[in-house]
Amino acid sequence: MFDRPVRTVMRRRNVVTASPDTTVHKVATLMASKNVGAVMVVDDEALVGIFTERDVVCRVVARGLDPATTAVADVMTQRPHTTTPDVPFGAALAVMHEKGFRHMPVIENGKPVGIVSARSAMDPEMEDFAAEALRREHYRARS
Repeated sequence: MFDRPVRTVMRRRNVVTASPDTTVHKVATLMASKNVGAVMVVDDEALVGIFTERDVVCRVVARGLDPATTAVADVMTQRPHTTTPDVPFGAALAVMHEKGFRHMPVIENGKPVGIVSARSAMDPEMEDFAAEALRREHYRARS
């Protein structure tokens, strides 16, 4: 699994984005409804930051900020570490571990295309899904 490209384990479907001026309350509500732990903050199709559930706790609630009036741009992580779809998942996981974060945006041609999470390494169903996807791809290539 760790040698596979990030593109085989990244989430594309539940990728949630928000603009920098969106309020923390609106983003947190979106995160809860989509069941995600991170939102990529995008301005004019370019990634400008990432906002995570940890940011809600440490940068908003713990500081006494009002989620209804605080813009996500004021409390997001600016210029987050990113990866590309062809980097081995293990390399991306090593960066996340070394730098102490759990979500990493995946960028292709300057635009966010997905997000990879350290949780992907712990999900045995992901391993089965990825193996099945490879089998199907191989089958289609032979047909």
